[in-house]
Amino acid sequence: MQPRNMSMSGVVDLAAVKAAGEAKQKAEQARAEAARQGGAPAGAVRLVLDVDEASFEHEVLQRSAEVPVVIDFWADWCEPCKQLGPVLERLAGEYAGRFVLAKVDVEANQRLFQQFGVQSIPAVFAVVAGQALPLFQGAAPEAQIRQVLDQLVQVAEQQFGIVGAPVAPGAGEAEAPARPAGPHDAALGAAHDALDKGDLGGAVQAYKNVLSDDPGNVEAKLGLAQAELLQRVQGMDAQQVRKAAADAPGDVSAQIAAADLDLVGGHVEDAFGRLIDVIRRTAGEDRDAARVRLLELFEVIGPDDPRVTAARTALSRALF
Repeated sequence: MQPRNMSMSGVVDLAAVKAAGEAKQKAEQARAEAARQGGAPAGAVRLVLDVDEASFEHEVLQRSAEVPVVIDFWADWCEPCKQLGPVLERLAGEYAGRFVLAKVDVEANQRLFQQFGVQSIPAVFAVVAGQALPLFQGAAPEAQIRQVLDQLVQVAEQQFGIVGAPVAPGAGEAEAPARPAGPHDAALGAAHDALDKGDLGGAVQAYKNVLSDDPGNVEAKLGLAQAELLQRVQGMDAQQVRKAAADAPGDVSAQIAAADLDLVGGHVEDAFGRLIDVIRRTAGEDRDAARVRLLELFEVIGPDDPRVTAARTALSRALF
């Protein structure tokens, strides 16, 4: 699990940001090394995987930092599973590396079955950046499956900067283009230094500079989210902000400002809950403003944190 990115005292902890960046750098180096050796990384061409409890960490959680992983929970005795499985495998080939399909036999992997809270099979989940997302249950029509997969690919790219590694359809041995290996160490170091010195404007700009060259840089995304949060609360009168939020529950701007203060103060679940309540009670621009801020706060804490996972589930219920 990724360490929390906000300490209970409200001081930004960059250890998690650095760890995320190092993990991404290692992945980039592995891709570059594979390219030098004339081959493609395994994740780029292995579009359908059989996964068990022993291989789940590597094949699903770690892989999900580079490509969305769709999980098909199935069993040999399940007739709907036999209908759905071939469709998912064919679509994995057609989507050509935009997602990877992991097949989990529930009879042999009861622990995974229980951890995901699967009620019946077939059940299909996705994991993106270490975060589990329920997709659908049952042998859904192919048109519906395609729609769900399109949404998954879009969310992975827009919210996490994860786009997968392109593979020519049917070319199981094709070499996928490697991403540039340059990890922007100097620029990230400058951003961290600016943040440590309280130069929030400089830190924000430095992280944005990295992201302009490398939009998927996890370290820069987390750092930017933290710097922008601290910049927003800088100069706030906490007492006035909280009083305004208490006096006017329907004032969306006041609730958003109070949520920022909640998070900086280490009250993560309070911040998430406040915004989810706003989303549940509002519509239109007000709801969208609260939703966007909630997603920004998710970036501050990090997608692997269980509080983010729980809040994403609550957000889905509030929206739909």
